Amino acid sequence: MKAMKRAAAALTAVAALFVAGCSSSGDEEGPGPTPSGDRSGRPDDGKASGMRGMTLPSWNTEDYRSPQAGTYLRQIAATGARWVTFTPTWYQDRITDSAMRVTEETASDDSLRAIVRQAHDLGLKTMVKPHVDIRKGGDRAEIRPKDPDAWFAAYERFITHYAQLSAEAGVEQFSVGTELAGTSEDGERWGKVIAAVRARYKGPLTYAANYDEYKKIPFWKDLDVIGIDAYWPLADKATTDAAALREAWQPVVKELAAFSERQHRKVLFTEAGYVSQRGSTTAPYSWTVSKRDGDAEQAAAYEALLAVFEGKSWWAGVCWWMWDDWPGSGETAKRLAYTPHGKPAEKVLRKWWGKG
Repeated sequence: MKAMKRAAAALTAVAALFVAGCSSSGDEEGPGPTPSGDRSGRPDDGKASGMRGMTLPSWNTEDYRSPQAGTYLRQIAATGARWVTFTPTWYQDRITDSAMRVTEETASDDSLRAIVRQAHDLGLKTMVKPHVDIRKGGDRAEIRPKDPDAWFAAYERFITHYAQLSAEAGVEQFSVGTELAGTSEDGERWGKVIAAVRARYKGPLTYAANYDEYKKIPFWKDLDVIGIDAYWPLADKATTDAAALREAWQPVVKELAAFSERQHRKVLFTEAGYVSQRGSTTAPYSWTVSKRDGDAEQAAAYEALLAVFEGKSWWAGVCWWMWDDWPGSGETAKRLAYTPHGKPAEKVLRKWWGKG
């Protein structure tokens, strides 16, 4: 998501601003690296297709090594998912700061390694998608450092740390960034960051752009797949009409197909999701659309997305945001949160992914 859970209220205020686990038409899956693997380094050599999966974020140091971790992974696999995405997060206090740092909310390296091993033991492939978030108000898309040189130097240290860890752990796909719209038009500096990542990690690379950011990215040519966090509003008011939602997707489908063709890369939905609240299709990026249950609307939105994009040759899949929260960390009640677990939306997933 474009902000951490503790910033849920801020999401509503910034709404106008506005792979991974994923699903596509076939059963083929892109090749992933081994700790000693190698490839030519050309972006087109890394493919990311046929992915079906779920994001399992962390909010505390040991979430990924907690007793609940294995349970969540087994539940995710039981939906028919083949991939799971992990989101270690560093923080900066303000959007103008020149560096990010580890806090008590950052997953420890050992916990990240442990959950990657658990996922592999269950037959799941993995993606690591590191996040940067803001501690004192603001959204990561608004980061505009006062000293860009210092910020990019710090960011390169941050992202290559996880690139190296991912290479050593055998992670199958890696994201070089997530929703950093305030910096992502700087192609020269991002090109340097991507080159540093490629020097350490030999598998497929993406970047998770906001749905209103992806057209402005100048460095897709340096990556293997176009990543988009697909939180397009689909309705003006609450609806459970899957047919109407499918129709609302049509202009986006046309736009993305043309963009994929121009960039010579597939499009991966690095995130997509809907809270189970009435009106979730009007603002999919918000944790706090309403206080009214919206299970049927969430399920209709899942159905519409999969029905519209499944089978598109240029579509690399969808990484759903998100599975259950860790005990004690949820700020949004499960019945209203993004998780599809135990809701009609999980039945939709199982139907499309062959576990229904």
